[in-house]
Amino acid sequence: MEVTLFIHAADDAFRILENAKVQAVGLLDTATRLTSETRWMEEKKVQGILKGAQATRSGFQNFVATFVMLMGFWALLSGKFDTFHLSLGVICSVIVAYLSHDLLFANVRVGDGRVIAQRFIRYIPWLLYEIVTANFYVAYLALSPKMPIDPQIIRFKTKLESDISWVTLANSITLTPGTITIDIADREFMVHALDRKVAGDLDTGEMEDRVAHIFMEADHIYIQDVLDVSRIFAELKRGM
Repeated sequence: MEVTLFIHAADDAFRILENAKVQAVGLLDTATRLTSETRWMEEKKVQGILKGAQATRSGFQNFVATFVMLMGFWALLSGKFDTFHLSLGVICSVIVAYLSHDLLFANVRVGDGRVIAQRFIRYIPWLLYEIVTANFYVAYLALSPKMPIDPQIIRFKTKLESDISWVTLANSITLTPGTITIDIADREFMVHALDRKVAGDLDTGEMEDRVAHIFMEADHIYIQDVLDVSRIFAELKRGM
């Protein structure tokens, strides 16, 4: 009888211990899950703070850079350095920089300002060459006895995605003699061309591709894009 009672008591004790073990494991799992969720929320909160601070810093840097460029152009074009004109230039430059700094430095692609600046500098000689050759062609059309001028309006959908790319392409077209950008609506360019040859040169898309290359547009992939992005990721990896 005593042995039977002892066996039942031992079974009850082992059962109680097993239940306690299961409850303890459950409590540990709950605590671990809560700790992980809390850590995840903390990390997200910190990341949000860091991203917000980075965006604020980037916006301020873009504002300062835009202001410096505008003020430099103001001083260069006005040629007046007295207190009144400089103060007026500062006020105008601050207002315009505040309104347009996001447009000037907009870049949603992976990359940095140095790469864009280098590519834009390399783009300028090509654009100047196109302007010079187009000047000769327009002079030929104007001075030719037959005046083979055939004005026409052409429309084309651009593959460019950002506002700054559209502005760059539109101004490049207008700066090139024989073509003028009339309007941009829903990613469609309306351009006045002096004749069919000028329109055909624009339809080749070379200028659009070069502008896309400057701003790393997704629909225009170059080998140089891959090399530049690889260099940027290598720098980021070293900094981590």
